[in-house]
Amino acid sequence: MNAITNEFMMQMLGKSKNYSVVILKKGPNDNIPERQQIVWEHARRNFELREAGLLSIVCPVIEENEIRGIGIFNADKEKVKEIMDEDRGVQKGVFVYEIIDVKSFAGDALP
Repeated sequence: MNAITNEFMMQMLGKSKNYSVVILKKGPNDNIPERQQIVWEHARRNFELREAGLLSIVCPVIEENEIRGIGIFNADKEKVKEIMDEDRGVQKGVFVYEIIDVKSFAGDALP
């Protein structure tokens, strides 16, 4: 690993940007009969949000867990709340969510 100087850190911190992280969790109606179709349409909407530049990173959780997914949105908390409240899975109670304000660096990507 390369040594990171204080100057480099200060420069990078000055380039950080605000994002919103959504923690998507199992909702009270997780086992309704139409769950599979609702989740499929939720995924389709995630692709639409990615294409629109709003959902920068989406991570469905693949192990059995109360957390169903994590998303990093390129939008403020209020906009993300609007987006999530329009999600059919949230509306039907298949999912509940939490939004957390975070900072990161534009251009970061998964390898």
